[in-house]
Amino acid sequence: MNRPKQSEYNPYFQHYINLVDEGPYLDILDLNTELTAQFFREIPADKHDYRYAPGKWTVKEVLMHITDTERVFAYRTLVCARGDNKTPLHSMDEDLYATHAAVSGRTMESLVEEFLVIRKNSAFLFQNLTEDQSKFVGDGVTHPFTARALGYIMIGHINHHINILNERYL
Repeated sequence: MNRPKQSEYNPYFQHYINLVDEGPYLDILDLNTELTAQFFREIPADKHDYRYAPGKWTVKEVLMHITDTERVFAYRTLVCARGDNKTPLHSMDEDLYATHAAVSGRTMESLVEEFLVIRKNSAFLFQNLTEDQSKFVGDGVTHPFTARALGYIMIGHINHHINILNERYL
């Protein structure tokens, strides 16, 4: 699956796409999966419920946000890949989702495992997309986007949050 053109996504997502290395998409996705699981597993237990400022997410909430967003991006990808340009794909309220995620009683390992299961679902979706399907355009309400753009945004979104965790939490 080729890298998306700028016309295939909202300019807001350029930062995420810039965070994705060059190379074969599925190889990049697999490496991102491994590195993400490893990154969160190596965070010391005393940092799991840490937030760097009042009102900011904890480390575990960040991972749940990544997982929730992966689910949303996978659904959007499916809609685009199936040629559905009539279903409006609204943005999600990430703070609302985080508020209702209830991760404080969960272990980091359970959150990592959930991420891995959801990512495996995404990987199957992308493994079986043709190049033509990856270019199908969906209704992103404020801006159209393609399935392949969503695939790159998925990876860049995680890289973005890992960068923030490294800068502000760890």
